[in-house]
Amino acid sequence: MKQRLTEKGADLSRPYEKCLMYGASALTDAELIAVILRCGTKGKDAVALADSILKLSPVRDGVGGLASLSSADYMEVEGIGEVKAIQLECVGELSKRISQATARKSVSLSEPETLANYFMESLRHENQENVLCVMLDAKLRIIGEERITRGSATMSVISPRDIFMAAIRHRAVSIALIHNHPSGDPTPSPADLEMTERVCEAGRLLEIRLIDHIIIGDMCYMSFLENGYIDAGSLYAE
Repeated sequence: MKQRLTEKGADLSRPYEKCLMYGASALTDAELIAVILRCGTKGKDAVALADSILKLSPVRDGVGGLASLSSADYMEVEGIGEVKAIQLECVGELSKRISQATARKSVSLSEPETLANYFMESLRHENQENVLCVMLDAKLRIIGEERITRGSATMSVISPRDIFMAAIRHRAVSIALIHNHPSGDPTPSPADLEMTERVCEAGRLLEIRLIDHIIIGDMCYMSFLENGYIDAGSLYAE
């Protein structure tokens, strides 16, 4: 095969050299993954192997689905061993954390959409239900977050005690609950509604306000504050 050369002799059919010449933004999704893989396997170069990886996600094709994949998922592709699988899983996790770190600067607790967007990338790909408690100071700034549960447990079996123990550890003045629906539909279940009321009541007794409960779906969310399940005045109460 005839190589495509620049004036410096770089082979632009190779993603690494293309990146060296023009930067990572010039690479396709498959080429970016190929740089991480470094080499292909018998009968497949690195770019062809990357194309197979991009078709793995049960959520959607393309790079957007990689955040939902585990190392075990990657190892289903012929030519991907444990080392490469772990590298790819770490890349997916890193992308979620970068997205969160960028979004955190613009989080406004008076605007549930910004809080939902902050957790969207880390939760919308999850195949199991996760419940997070977000701790806030007197100025409604995020001072910590803690996973209360992960797995098959539903909101109906979560104890407010676990939630407020986390809040007390962080010396939180108020909290927000975030959890995902793996179905992608953020409509609250009767258990979600009941649990939210129990947490609100416990918070009133402990003087640690629940300012919102946000359910994350697939690129959508439901805010208990926005929908009137939680008193909007409590967000600004002294």
